[in-house]
Amino acid sequence: MKDRQESDSMGTVTVPGSAWYGAQTERARQNFAISGRPMDPSYIRTLLLIKKVAAQVNGALGELDTSVADAISGAYTQCVTDAAIAAHFPIDRYQTGSATSTNMNANEVLAYVARQNSGLKVHPNDHVNMGQSSNDVTPTTLHVSCLIELQRHLLPALDHLIVVLEEKAASLAHITKTGRTHLMDALPVRFDQILHAWCGQIDHARRQILFTAGEMQELAIGGTAVGTGVNCHKDFARLVAEGLHTETGIEFRASPHPFELIGAQDRAVALSGAFNTLSVALMKIANDLRWMNSGPNAGLGEITLEALQPGSSIMPGKVNPVVPEAVAMVAAQTMGLHTSNTIAGQSGNFELNVMLPLLANNLLEAQTLLSGACSALADKAIATFVVNEERVTDQLGRNPILVTALNKEIGYLKAAEIAKKAYKENRPVLDVAAEETDIPRDRLQDLLDPRHMT
Repeated sequence: MKDRQESDSMGTVTVPGSAWYGAQTERARQNFAISGRPMDPSYIRTLLLIKKVAAQVNGALGELDTSVADAISGAYTQCVTDAAIAAHFPIDRYQTGSATSTNMNANEVLAYVARQNSGLKVHPNDHVNMGQSSNDVTPTTLHVSCLIELQRHLLPALDHLIVVLEEKAASLAHITKTGRTHLMDALPVRFDQILHAWCGQIDHARRQILFTAGEMQELAIGGTAVGTGVNCHKDFARLVAEGLHTETGIEFRASPHPFELIGAQDRAVALSGAFNTLSVALMKIANDLRWMNSGPNAGLGEITLEALQPGSSIMPGKVNPVVPEAVAMVAAQTMGLHTSNTIAGQSGNFELNVMLPLLANNLLEAQTLLSGACSALADKAIATFVVNEERVTDQLGRNPILVTALNKEIGYLKAAEIAKKAYKENRPVLDVAAEETDIPRDRLQDLLDPRHMT
């Protein structure tokens, strides 16, 4: 299609003929050729949803002609397809700190489609952006998009991982292994205790995410430019929050103090911190699996992870713990995103935070990564690993730390002497203790039963 001329307050711009956007989007497209990565599609879909609800509310309040409101609302469905988002929302995520460019991109696209479909005069600023500013729309979109993605992806992935951990724990409750502290042999533990510890970490992270997500249900919408609500109907914010609840099933409420949600992003940083906690838990679990799987001969060899692919291009037969490694990399990346979010969160200069696009994309990326990592860890590592019981039992029987159970019978120093001898001679503690004490062997067997120590 032939290029066309579009105008804004700065003048006329040439826009591709097939584009649904206008002059401001084209200026931003040219100005921010930085990463080649546009805003997260889920952010764009949420932004368009907010515009749709805003138009409906303005129409109901008599602020906007109902035919124009209906035209904007009708354009929404056409604009939220993957193809439309890829083609008509091209602005780089590294842009103006308020995401004004992306806000205007949405305004222009919806206005263009509404005009094409209805023949009405629909203006991006006067109609689609009515009662709004980039400064309250962007933090609102950040909050709503994060909660939508949380409900659709991350929480189900966490719930699935918790269920898999609990089921695996129940199936392995009969196996006792050598515990380790400082990477050194320690008192025995059961496999179900290990799995329940991991499950506790994930459940704790989940609860932290839910707590901080609850704070994200409060929205900046209605605050317009600096929080004062200039050019906005007094009922607009409340009705938009109610409309978003109807559309998403998530409870939202208009903030009584939008100044905070526009000038600061402490709640987003708190949610990022909860994601960081989950990342820490996932890395711990992934590394425990890698250690227990190490070998098969020269490592611990306590478990065997599912063989998913060849592990080497030169060493035949080598199989590596690929899923725990991938999960650890996800954890490292999301920890880095949290550092970035911390810096972005403190970039609230007076009445506006000026790193909103960075925060929004980082939080959505973290959720995507963590959701995928939790699912992969559950299905391709936790659910499918096998305990090498013979090796685990042999290692446990030779664990000199079992002698701890004799402390009350023979004292710490005598127990240490037996432990050192057992370790030096590579013999079971039971045999050495039978030689070095006058405790009957059947009594020793009972005292040194690893199961009793768990």
